[in-house]
Amino acid sequence: MIVLKLGGSVITEKDRAETLDGDALERAADGIAAALEDGREDLVIVHGGGSFGHHNASEHGVSTTAGTRDANAVLDIHGAMQTLNRFVLSRLLERDVEAVPVHPFSAAHRDAEGRLELPIAQIETMLAEGFVPVLHGDVIAHAGAGATVISGDELVATLARALEADRVGLCSTVPGVLDADDAVIDRIDEFAAVTDVLGASDATDVTGGMAGKVQTLLDLEAEASIFGLESLDAFLEGAEPGTTID
Repeated sequence: MIVLKLGGSVITEKDRAETLDGDALERAADGIAAALEDGREDLVIVHGGGSFGHHNASEHGVSTTAGTRDANAVLDIHGAMQTLNRFVLSRLLERDVEAVPVHPFSAAHRDAEGRLELPIAQIETMLAEGFVPVLHGDVIAHAGAGATVISGDELVATLARALEADRVGLCSTVPGVLDADDAVIDRIDEFAAVTDVLGASDATDVTGGMAGKVQTLLDLEAEASIFGLESLDAFLEGAEPGTTID
């Protein structure tokens, strides 16, 4: 079982509102299709918001902690993510990947304590029937706060635990977590060791940046990797490219 995230900054032009990086998405879809053709284990895909979700969420002042009760804001953010999700699905379906959407807005919520509730039976059934579920960052109902953003990274962590994933991969625009000299850090096993070199995203991002990704992955039992698009094939073939987080 693999849970794979395609970063929003990989598949979109993140500094240009609602702009797809078509070449990058095509390359990612090629790698996924090739891996599935070889009969590898079950795969769940999550993609980030990139210039679609993050732009609209920022415009409305909505984040993982700041909510809204404005239905128009919710529709703008969710609608943008649906559009991006359709792009991802279409590229996969063109390559005979049996990809189907799972929209967090309709499936998940947060309780009053902020805990994410994501029913997993639907996804398990999809996998058992040969489908590849494709989730995405989104807005979700949040008790006491209206609607807030759910990041792709949190979805990855939740899915990895619930599905007892063997491996987790985050495909990014960088070849891994970089140190102060822009060299890839091979392995991270505690956050304190890399605190000084981790920072926020350069583009509009309402969900946290690299520091948040590393913290989230360190809490998983499954081994995780952060790597660039050029290493996606290697990851799907079983290698440990980029930065391994355990």
